[in-house]
Amino acid sequence: MKKFGLYITAAMMTTGMIMWGEPLVSHAEPIMVEANGNAGFETEDEDIEEDDTDEDSPVLEASGSEKEDTSDSGPDLTVQAKRREEAAAKAAEAEAAAAAAQIASKRQNLVNYALQFVGGPYRAGGNDPHTGADCSGFVKYVMQHGAGVNMNRSSVTQSTQGVAINANQMQPGDLIFYGNGSRINHVAMYIGNGQIVHASTYSTGIKISNWNYRAPVKITNVLG
Repeated sequence: MKKFGLYITAAMMTTGMIMWGEPLVSHAEPIMVEANGNAGFETEDEDIEEDDTDEDSPVLEASGSEKEDTSDSGPDLTVQAKRREEAAAKAAEAEAAAAAAQIASKRQNLVNYALQFVGGPYRAGGNDPHTGADCSGFVKYVMQHGAGVNMNRSSVTQSTQGVAINANQMQPGDLIFYGNGSRINHVAMYIGNGQIVHASTYSTGIKISNWNYRAPVKITNVLG
């Protein structure tokens, strides 16, 4: 009986080992599968997190801003300021040149207007070169109708208008005053090339002369 009991005990132990051996194997496999499955999910989550990082990372945005701020593709501030000054200077020169050209055109138009009366009659006290004018009457008429500038009636009072200039500054349309000593008694208009147009005498009428045929007393610019 004692031997039989030992046999039964040994048989039971052997059976238990077999029974416990199978569950250990069968339970081990799901654990490994679950571990592998979790590893796969963790890999996908990491990929998603990496994608999100690429799109919205503040580090990347900061890097982009820094690159944009420190870009040296254009000129520095000193060069830009110099270029602006040069552009402003060129614009001012162009504006001044345009204004000078406009004035020159105005002066030439005035001269052309005055020259149409060459050969017309001289008449003391006359105000219209079509019918006869004296020197100051001729200048008054031509300045008013040719340039829109109102002048006084006598040569003496006309000499007080405008700005006094010297002979080196004369331009077409400027007025030259002549006289006996310092007393003004005649006025003419400078037309360029060292010449004037003026209502001279009864015998010559309105004509062209050299600007220094007499010694000028005063020269004025009334056109600006």
